[in-house]
Amino acid sequence: MREFSWPARVYWEDTDGGGIVYYANYLRFLERSRTEWLRSLGFSQQALAREPGVLFAVVNVSVQYRRPARLDDELIVTCAPRADGSVCISFAQRILRAADAESLVSAEVKVACVDARTFRPTKLPEPLRAALQ
Repeated sequence: MREFSWPARVYWEDTDGGGIVYYANYLRFLERSRTEWLRSLGFSQQALAREPGVLFAVVNVSVQYRRPARLDDELIVTCAPRADGSVCISFAQRILRAADAESLVSAEVKVACVDARTFRPTKLPEPLRAALQ
């Protein structure tokens, strides 16, 4: 599957006292990009939770912080998903400053598909598995 890109902007609430994005808030940008990737394929997380009754849980994150994003920066947040077995999806993700395409953050995120009632691992829904190929 090819890389998905989503535009974002840094707001006051994303920053620390110095106008720099607080390190944990980069995870929010990464999460939103994965959600928008799902939406671009026609999947709603709410609908998936209802039928077929699945949720996604982050099971591993590795983040490399390269350069800071600052208040009002326009960002490009990417994700390149790949199936990782029958239950997991691994995402190679990046956050770039839109103005100069400078790489600010790179991350590897692994999510597991879990049953919405029991929170036990379950296979990815077939339509989503097909979209990953």
